[in-house]
Amino acid sequence: MLEVNNILVNYGAAPALWGVSLEVKTGEMVCVVGPNGAGKTTLINAVAGMHRVRGGTLSFNGRDITQLESHRFCEAGIAIVPEGRRLFTQMTVHDNLELGSFIAPAKARRKESLEYVLSLFPALKVKLQSPAGALSGGQQQMVAIGRALMARPGLLLMDEPSLGLAPAIVLDMFGAIRQINAQGTSVLLVEQNVAMAMALANRAYVMEEGRIVAEGLASELLTRPEIQKAYLGLDVPV
Repeated sequence: MLEVNNILVNYGAAPALWGVSLEVKTGEMVCVVGPNGAGKTTLINAVAGMHRVRGGTLSFNGRDITQLESHRFCEAGIAIVPEGRRLFTQMTVHDNLELGSFIAPAKARRKESLEYVLSLFPALKVKLQSPAGALSGGQQQMVAIGRALMARPGLLLMDEPSLGLAPAIVLDMFGAIRQINAQGTSVLLVEQNVAMAMALANRAYVMEEGRIVAEGLASELLTRPEIQKAYLGLDVPV
């Protein structure tokens, strides 16, 4: 489905990603983990069309999208849940969700998509006419995920969905992400909660300093001593 091949991304003249390659297969959930500043958000924003790729290629469903205009990525079938949610806080929950179904094919199925989102996040049913800014952090994250799902994407990009949430809410959030993937939506997940992300994902990539330094089945990577020591804080021999 998604093939990222040897991409380069700069911030001005400063390189941010060097030769990064990864793939997400149809129906798969893949996570990207690593320390702060590793380039995870830059990577996911590049896949979403929000950062221009300076080298290498992006391919989605067999189509080269490397030079596609940013606003066309959603039409291609890619939607992002950005870090920090980025809701329109003065607008209602309902209006925030409807913004996700702006493209014509999604607009035609808006009612069906809204029902799906509310089945995933029933707490939003009584909040539809409330300003998004009046919601709790967990409910705002539900709206952010729901807004992306309203576009009916084939690939859902998620950047730190657990950030700033209470542990109990994080469990619910990851449960919803599991359901989304089980319904057939491929997921590329960037997450600081390494243990939970790897428990959820089929495969994982580890990033450091703008490069992929390890990859493989998430269950296998999680057992490697160097991963446990660096990312889980476990004192194990390497």
